[in-house]
Order: sequence, then structure tokens, then C-alpha cells
Amino acid sequence: MHQDASRGDFAINNRLLLIAAIAAVVGALSTVTAFVLLHLIHFFTNLFFFQTFSMADRSPTANTLGLWMIPIPICGGLIVGLIARFGSEAIRGHGIPEAIEAILFGKSKMSPKIAVLKPLSSAIAIGSGGPFGAEGPIIMTGGAIGSLIAQHFHLTAGERKTLLVAGAVAGMTAVFGTPIAAVLLAVELLLFELRPRSLLPVAIACALAGFTRPLLLGAGPLFPLQTQLLGPLGLVSCALAGVLTGVLSWGLSTSLYKVEDGFGKLPLHWMWWPALGGLAVGIGGYFEPRALGVGYDVIGDLLHNHLVIGAVLALVLTKAVIWVIALGSGTSGGVLAPLLIMGAGLGAVLAPIMPGGDPALWPLVFMAAILGGMMRAPIMSVLFAFELTHDVNALLPLLTASAVSYGFTVLTMRRSILTEKIARRGYHIYREYGIDPLERHFVDEVMTREVKCITADALVSAVLHSHFAAGQAHRAYAVVRDGILVGMLDRATLMAQREGPATAKIGDLYGANAPIVALPGETCRTISNRLAVHALERLPVVADVQSQRLVGIVSRSDLVKLSSANSDEEELREIFQRPIHALKLGLRPMLKRK
Repeated sequence: MHQDASRGDFAINNRLLLIAAIAAVVGALSTVTAFVLLHLIHFFTNLFFFQTFSMADRSPTANTLGLWMIPIPICGGLIVGLIARFGSEAIRGHGIPEAIEAILFGKSKMSPKIAVLKPLSSAIAIGSGGPFGAEGPIIMTGGAIGSLIAQHFHLTAGERKTLLVAGAVAGMTAVFGTPIAAVLLAVELLLFELRPRSLLPVAIACALAGFTRPLLLGAGPLFPLQTQLLGPLGLVSCALAGVLTGVLSWGLSTSLYKVEDGFGKLPLHWMWWPALGGLAVGIGGYFEPRALGVGYDVIGDLLHNHLVIGAVLALVLTKAVIWVIALGSGTSGGVLAPLLIMGAGLGAVLAPIMPGGDPALWPLVFMAAILGGMMRAPIMSVLFAFELTHDVNALLPLLTASAVSYGFTVLTMRRSILTEKIARRGYHIYREYGIDPLERHFVDEVMTREVKCITADALVSAVLHSHFAAGQAHRAYAVVRDGILVGMLDRATLMAQREGPATAKIGDLYGANAPIVALPGETCRTISNRLAVHALERLPVVADVQSQRLVGIVSRSDLVKLSSANSDEEELREIFQRPIHALKLGLRPMLKRK
């Protein structure tokens, strides 16, 4: 078979370097934005709970307000509601669904308001005790920065998407120090493709954020940990952990949207809902202060087993209840940190009875597994847990539990906590993607090479009777002059000219505009798009743009054949050898040797 040296593994153009360079700038800016957001959270925490103007990292757990702390989350929720009502409603929610919606349905365009109001509202919500993480807001804010920068260049929607995602995951890298997990978050949740045009800029943005982070936020893993290797019995325990976190994922996601539906039935404008959610946060935080705020210090305590079982159980239950109510009220905050706390807490509670390994391992395993199930991103969750702790011994248990949790939620939940929110706005997201069969094949593989043509010098009246009479063989014909394409001719075009002069020639029907054509080396996906854009059924194939020498015709039916072949790959079940027969064939040589 002839090998075409011009075809490679990937579709590459010289704009890749430009997008990668812009992504590097976006990555650096997102790191600075993460620094600002974390310090805003510190500022509002000190202001609300300690009545001081400070950016010191203090946990709301240490407050001494007593019952007076209950109104604080209410005030925070009220401020967030006002910002959403009179600023931008897009700040409501936990960030990642909004980023996905902008990517898939908004041509990756975000407004400057989001870049300012999202971190501000999230800092107020979390600083006033909201049980949320900073990662969701920084993902949306970093994405807004990438989108805004992209809007100052002549870029396609696909290129804007790449920069939006680069900003989003660079912000996550800056918050957690997890660049590889951030790239995988992009691949599993945000990009909806795996191509160099998107992967390279995103990887560069995360790498730059990873190198920049120590200058602003410190170096090293957030929760350094070293556990012992897991024994063979641990496989069963990891599978059990996956099932349990899958059940927890189902319960949390289902409860969240039932609460959201409940708020929707209230005879109040949605602007007031975050304040009602704040009331639940205030009451829960009064009885269990550790459930308030981001809780990164609490995650560290859970991973290192610094809390007694009773305290952990109270923490997990309180965190789950106030998180579901507060997030269901439509306030602003992220989901990763709360999920980490609830997963690690469940692992800490069950660690004493989990067989086959180090009890210190299970908070980490449960923590990763709930991410894998809740967000439907199992590989990201494994690398995320590893980069947070640098615990190499935990990699295999993390993979097993996350995979099982992911499988459980895929089988039991139609949508994840991220996509359910988008579905409720009327958009369906299909998260499976593979190599498009139309991308795998080129025009010269499917085109018709033997083309029945009409000469440009033929008379209109003669062609009408010879090609478009009762025995018409084709819907359209290529018109050529000495083998060079002039255009395509169909019945509608010809009938419009039948009342013209008797000496009119077919070539007279075409002006100076070049016809729409296909090239042999173009992918079938490119041609499919071109047919759709121009509402055509077929395209003439020319050897090159300069010569316009006709070499074939490609039609929609040619492209449909590829989809039919792909359908066979997916649906046709075959068996080539019966198992017993195959076993006999394998044994015969052994018997002969004996």
C-alpha cells in the first residue's frame, strides 16, 4: 500500500505555538489569581469570625463567638445573593458546571464580571463559614481569565476553549500543587477531546503554575503522608471502599438536587436562598465548628488520624448536611474540599475494621474514591491524591478504589453532580468520546474515482435531454473543460436556464468564483463539516487548489459508509473459535511432544 508522507498521527498547524505561548501567560495569571482568592478567603474569615483586618490563615473553628456565630453565614449568604442578583447570576454554583456550559454551549466566552465577582462572592461565602472549597471558584475564575485573554485575539471557539481550560486547571494547580492531576481534570472533564492543539497548551499552563506556585503559596505536598504497602487481602477492602464511596456519591448527589428542588418551590426570590442556606450552616457550625470553611487543616488531621472516631463521625454528618443545604441554596463555592473531608472522614471511621493494610491508608483511599465516583474522573482522582501526599505505596489501592467507585456511579447514576446541573438547564452532555471514524479516513479512500462529467462546451438544451431526462443516473454532474473543474451542475441550476438562447453552453452558467471542492488528503470529518455548512450533497475532488484538475467525487453517502463500518465494530458480535476446540488445538502439540 502506498504511504503518504504528508499524513501524520495528529492534525497540526503553526498556530499551536501561538496558543501555547498565550497559555503560558494564562497559567501565570491564574496562579496569581489563586493567591489573591486564598488571601481574600483569609481576609473575610478574619473579618467575620475575629473582627480583625488581617490575611493570616486562621480557621473559623477557633472563633469564640458562641451563639453569635450563627448569624455570620446568614450575612454571608445574603451578600452573595445580592451580588448574584445585581451583579451576575453566573456566580451561583460551584464553578465546574458553569465552565463546562461555557465551553460546550457558549463558544468559551466568559464576561469580565465573572473574573471579578466569582472570586469575591466565593471568598465571602467561604469566609463567612460556608463549607466549600476554593478550587471550584478558582477553576471558573481562571477559566474566565483565559477566555477574556483569548477574546483579544482572532481565535476560533476551539482555541478559546483551550485557553479557558488552561486558565481553569492552572488555578487548580496553584491551589493544590497538583499539576498532573489538573491536566487529567482537563482531559476527563473539560476539554472533551484529546488532541495536541489542546493538551499541549494546557500542560504548559499547569507546568508554569506548578513552577510559580512556590513563589507565592509554598512548595511541597499539602498533606505529606507515607503508608505501608497493602497486602493481598487489601484488594477486597479497596473494592469495598469503592462501593461504599459510590453509595455515598449517589446519596450526596441525589440529596443535593432534592434540596435544590425544595428551594425552587419556596415563595421567595432566589436572591434570598443563600441566606437560608447560611442559617443551616450557622446552626451546624455552632455544634461542629470543624465543618465550617475550606477545612484544609481538617483534611490533614483526618489523613493523619488526629481525631477520635466520635468526632470524625459528627464532622462527616454535619459537613454533609450543611454542604448539601448551602450548595442547594445556590450560593458560591467549590465541591472538591468538602468531598475530600467527607471521603477521608468515612475512611477514618472505617479504618479500624478494614482488613489487609495500614489503617492510616484508608482515609486517603476513601478520599480519592469519592472524587472518582462523584466527579466521574477516576484517573484524575488517583493522581490528585498522590500529588497531595506523595505516597507512592498508595497508588495501587487508590486506583482500585477509584475505579470501582467510578464504575458504581456510572451504572447507578445517569449524570454526575457536575452534569446534572447543566441538564436541568436544558442541555445534555455526552461524556464518552473516542476517535471519530470520519477523522481516521481521508477523501481519497472513499471518493468515487470514475466520474461521469459534462464538458463546459456542451449546449444547455442538449445536456437537459441527455443527462436530466427520465433516465437521469446522477443528481449532479461535474462540469469540466479539458479535465479542469468548472463547477457542479444539478437539475435546479439547469432548469433555471432552459429558456435561454438555444446556443447557450454549460460553461456560460458559471462565473469567476471558484467552486467549492474537496482535496484528496483532507479528512472525511472536514468534508462532512463543509457539506453541512454549504448545505451540499456532494463535492468534486480536485488534485490541488492551483490546478483544479478533477480526480473524483465525494458524497454524503460515501461518508455514511464509514459510520456503518464503525457500527459493525461496536455492535457486531463474532466468535472465531469455540473455547473447547481452541483448547484441544492447544493441547495436541503438547500431547505429541509427550
